[in-house]
Amino acid sequence: MAGPLLAAGPGADRGRRTTGAARTTARPERASRPPAAARPARPRRTPTPDWGISTAGIGAPVAEIHRGDCFAGGKPLQPISAERARAELADGVQACGVCRPDNVLTRP
Repeated sequence: MAGPLLAAGPGADRGRRTTGAARTTARPERASRPPAAARPARPRRTPTPDWGISTAGIGAPVAEIHRGDCFAGGKPLQPISAERARAELADGVQACGVCRPDNVLTRP
C-alpha cells in the first residue's frame, strides 16, 4: 500500500538529484595544516598576580589596590607583592570596593 507523496512540485527533490561526485567537486579544497610541532607556539598568557595596583588616569582619579582576579581593575594591573600592597594601604592608597583586598591584607 503506497501512501501519498509528501513532496509535490518540480523542485521538491532538488537535493537528491546531485550525486556524491558532484558534491565533492563543488567544495573548495582545504589547505592542509602542518603538524602541531611545526607550527609556532602561541604566546602564553601571563599568570594572574595575587595582588595588583591600578594606576590613576582618565576615569580613575586615584590608584587602587586590587586582588589579581578582580574584574573592576579595568586595564591590566601592575603586579605587586602582598607586603607592598599592605604598605600602600597603610600609606593611604584606596582599596577596591569590589574585591576588598583590605579585608584579607589587614588580617593578622
